Order: sequence, then structure tokens, then C-alpha cells
Amino acid sequence: MKPRMNFYQAAPDTMKALMALEEQIQSTGLEKSLIELVKIRASQINGCAFCINMHTEDARKRGETEQRIYLLNAWRESPLYSDRERAALAWTEAVTLISETHAPDDVYEQVRAQFSDAETVNLTMLIGAINAWNRIAIAFRAVHPVKVKASVA
Repeated sequence: MKPRMNFYQAAPDTMKALMALEEQIQSTGLEKSLIELVKIRASQINGCAFCINMHTEDARKRGETEQRIYLLNAWRESPLYSDRERAALAWTEAVTLISETHAPDDVYEQVRAQFSDAETVNLTMLIGAINAWNRIAIAFRAVHPVKVKASVA
């Protein structure tokens, strides 16, 4: 796969605006582990290899376990996620798939039981931002780094 363009060079001011949103989200007080789980889950839904690669690496750097990363796609069937994380992941799926789900009331109520008003807005902006990043990366065919496996002698 070959990248279509360097979108940072093509529209630097626009990309700076999205980066500023990213910085704001990081400063909201939402748990860093939760932020990464949301980014990974939305990227899985959207099929963004670049972002899945980036955010699984970021999650590991922040202490996330391999098991929780591997099972994220099946979070409903695993006891590894807290009620707060489950609410965030359900909301991530609902907002990422908004044209299909229309953000159902029951999922919203789950979020509201775990998050304050401000946290709910910040979580929703996080989901919107990662969806924007996914769409940019996919549309312009961003290619994740490829690590060469050491040969076995």
C-alpha cells in the first residue's frame, strides 16, 4: 500500500487544529488507559490499521496489558473491563456507528451512570476526534510502520 499524500504538508493549519483538539482531550482528566481503549475500539470498527497500530503501541507504553488489548474487540464477553470502561466502549460503538445506531437511549444512560456531564462531552469529543483521524488515515492511505521480524538461524 502506498500513501496518497502527506496530509500534514498539504494542510498544516487544518492538521494543527486537529492536533490541538487531541491535546485538549488529553488534558480533560479522562483516564489515559480509557482514552487508548476508546481509540483502539473505534479504529477497529473503522478498520484503520494505522491507528490500531499506533494506539495499541501507546496503550502498551501506558501499561495496558496484552490480554486487554487482544480481547477489546470482544469486550462484552470478557470480565477484564470495568463498568466505566464498558459504558465508554458501548458509547464508542454507538457514536462511531451513528448512522446505524442513532446513539440509543439505553447506551446513553449507561454512559451517564458512569460519567459526569463534562466527562460525557469530553468522551464524545474523543470519539469524534478518533473517528476523524481514522477517516483521514484511511482516505489518504496512511501506512503504519512495519517492523521486520528477526530471522531465525
